[in-house]
Amino acid sequence: MPCQILHCRSSVQKIRKDEHLKRSRVDLNEDEEKFHELERAVADPERERGKAVNGEDLTIPTKGQGDYSTPLTPLERVTQIYDKVLVVDNISMAKSVVKMLTTKYRKLIHSCDTEASNIDVKLETPVNHGEIICFSIYSGPQANFGDNKSCIWVDTLDGGRELLMEFAPFFEDSQIRKVWHNYSFDYHIIENYGIKVAGFHADTMHLARLWDSSRKISGGYSLEVLSSDKKIMSGGQSVDEEKLTLGKLSMKSIFGKKKVKKDGSEGKIIIVDPVEVLQREERVPWICYSALDAISTLALYKSLKHKLMPMEWILDGEHRGSMYDFYEEYWLPFGDLLVQMEKEGVLVDREHLSSMEAVATAEQQVAVGRFRKWASKLCPDAEYMNVGSDTQIRQLFFGGTMNSKDQNEFLPEKKTFKVPNVNKVIEDGKKTPLKFRNITLEKIGGNMQTEIFTNSGWPSVSGVALKTFAGKVSADQYFMDPNYGFQSESTEEIPLDSEEEDQIKDACSYGTAYDAFGGGREGKEACHAIASLCEVCSIDSLISNFILPLQGDHISGKSGRIHCSLNINTETGRLSCRRPNLQNQPALEKDRYKIRKAFIAGPGNSLIVADYGQLELRVLAHLANCKSMLDAFKAGGDFHSRTAMNMYSHVREAVDQKHVLLEWHPQPGEEKPPVPLLKDAFASERRKAKMLNFSIAYGKTPVGLARDWKVSVKEAKKTVELWYKERQEVLHWQDQRKKEANTKHCVNTLLGRARRFPSMAHASYSLKNHIERAAINTPVQGSAADIAMCAMLEISRNAHLKDLGWKLLLQVHDEVILEGPTESAEIAKAIVVECMSKPFYGTNFLKVDLSVDAKCAQNWYAAK
Repeated sequence: MPCQILHCRSSVQKIRKDEHLKRSRVDLNEDEEKFHELERAVADPERERGKAVNGEDLTIPTKGQGDYSTPLTPLERVTQIYDKVLVVDNISMAKSVVKMLTTKYRKLIHSCDTEASNIDVKLETPVNHGEIICFSIYSGPQANFGDNKSCIWVDTLDGGRELLMEFAPFFEDSQIRKVWHNYSFDYHIIENYGIKVAGFHADTMHLARLWDSSRKISGGYSLEVLSSDKKIMSGGQSVDEEKLTLGKLSMKSIFGKKKVKKDGSEGKIIIVDPVEVLQREERVPWICYSALDAISTLALYKSLKHKLMPMEWILDGEHRGSMYDFYEEYWLPFGDLLVQMEKEGVLVDREHLSSMEAVATAEQQVAVGRFRKWASKLCPDAEYMNVGSDTQIRQLFFGGTMNSKDQNEFLPEKKTFKVPNVNKVIEDGKKTPLKFRNITLEKIGGNMQTEIFTNSGWPSVSGVALKTFAGKVSADQYFMDPNYGFQSESTEEIPLDSEEEDQIKDACSYGTAYDAFGGGREGKEACHAIASLCEVCSIDSLISNFILPLQGDHISGKSGRIHCSLNINTETGRLSCRRPNLQNQPALEKDRYKIRKAFIAGPGNSLIVADYGQLELRVLAHLANCKSMLDAFKAGGDFHSRTAMNMYSHVREAVDQKHVLLEWHPQPGEEKPPVPLLKDAFASERRKAKMLNFSIAYGKTPVGLARDWKVSVKEAKKTVELWYKERQEVLHWQDQRKKEANTKHCVNTLLGRARRFPSMAHASYSLKNHIERAAINTPVQGSAADIAMCAMLEISRNAHLKDLGWKLLLQVHDEVILEGPTESAEIAKAIVVECMSKPFYGTNFLKVDLSVDAKCAQNWYAAK
């Protein structure tokens, strides 16, 4: 019996062993016959499986052909391609294959894929992490590496480094075109061995996003999902390729097995052995599984190219070609640039992070103590509760509440929880304190109201919900004294008279907890205490998302620099960032622990931090051709102050009469303006104008604004009408985008990328409103992403910056960070500003200038 049949039979028997033991002898005979049918299929690939094409037919048989009655299992399906895979496991074979790849087949398009061990891809960067255990190269059905084998599988598991290095001439040749799915991972994992990957031709993940950016709700962009979608995989392939392409199958479906319980019975949990174990013990199925990744990638590339070629590319109203042309001009070099930025990484100051961790932890404990102190007055056991537990917080505020999705289900009025016995309490009847103790939590306060619920129907106690309960109040001070005095944890009591209390109430917008706890002193106490709880959540987010991860070795390479993962995977086209998510960096004024200060330049280097000013609003002015906005940007100065002046007649009157200044440029010797600035004298009006500027650009409704401002919808609507009064072009443009979403089911960005809304035809009223807001938001935010991308490409192409030694490190929203020699920092900064001001190959075709602010410093915080 051939070796591969032995391996295949072993794999099939192993997966079915337990099931067979439970069956009757008749069933065993039937399975054995089916197994022999599979053996014959693998041993004789030219066996009749439907109509053969050119003597090669790899259609998937079902158990309805011949002796079969049901479809083949994933294991049986994947092993059908084994006879088309050349296993390379020695230097001699490697040399022979590489020679064919670099000569005879160098003009073909090759798809590549690696399999790695010793890496957690969700947590660890592939830069300096992970080991390649095998890799596959597929050059299409026209390639023949011997015995009509068209796919190469290379075994590098046990001492295979030398084998991998034999393929360096192939990977490093920039003229040999290579296609990948998630190019970033494979690039870094291969470069860990010193091989400089070149010849990047396409990333099928990016092609799929360009074709349809809305797949997040219909499966996503994994190779398994994309290559299994018949709608995507139709067209672009030869008949032979369609026969070979099964679509990627999941590891769990092929190698999964039920976890055995302690009693020896099978559990419900499906587990999969480590990849290196599968490669050794499930060799034939593993070879087929991993080779299928490369085969599926090339098939997916051809299918997506076939779909993008007929799609018209319109750039700022002019025909430029197809959307595949767009990919080649923009996203292809941008994808390569992002990989280079990931590779470069950024240096972090771990000592600063460590000191901030200590400060954050101490402040968090203070906030926890404040909340527990307040809550324990109403429920004694709350002194020992876990304030990080949503279940316990929900019990405290919403005990006895009915489920919003099931009127027969209620939270209990009281509930007992087991918590760590940190206070070493000795329970009745015990001589020593136990590790855990029981506490009972019951509902406190009146009837807490919320509009936010979990998916399971219970009231939400998320950060957003808690902020609604607390309102815009300080966590530093709260009413605790029976004499109605503010009492701080660290200051003496400050008595307040009723007039001062009213002023504080006016200055602070109390949340829904104010009324729920009876208003007055009790209501204020509740809001301030819940604000402390919000602070606990906020600090915890900073610790867990930034302070701790940035100190970890899992996201840093050998040099100590952290290597984030940058991805084009948002519906608008803006970059996302993982490990860690720097896009969620706290706003500068809220960066309480100065996390940006941890991002530093290396010895002898400086950082350049360059940021666009009001980019989305400038994009909106251009797209809507709004005269009022264009004039305001042309005039310069504080755009939000100008907006407030145009919205409110009393503000304009104050400016005209020179009672306030729109802006002020101090002259030598001048320390303060002669009269107050508008932003100070009319702070409330300017704040509303600023919020409106951005909210309207993103399609926010008066209802949403009323909720944000805590005013009536009527008042919010009136303010919105004031904004639109001199910006009718924006209103018209937004109406056009809504109509476009309804009729064409898509909208486009400045450079011509489309965001599709396939669900619009059958959308509910609320979903339709959501889509219409997205139709307004996408051209604005997506066009801003286009501009940022073009600016980065312009910077990366600049020969002078390269000669000076400056490199892009990060992009966060509209901001880019570079690093280079301190001695040339000012020269480089001027070049960066020029590139960003004119991002379209040295020009700017927008009707408004692009404002760029750039600074040089030793760390990110200092450059802001």
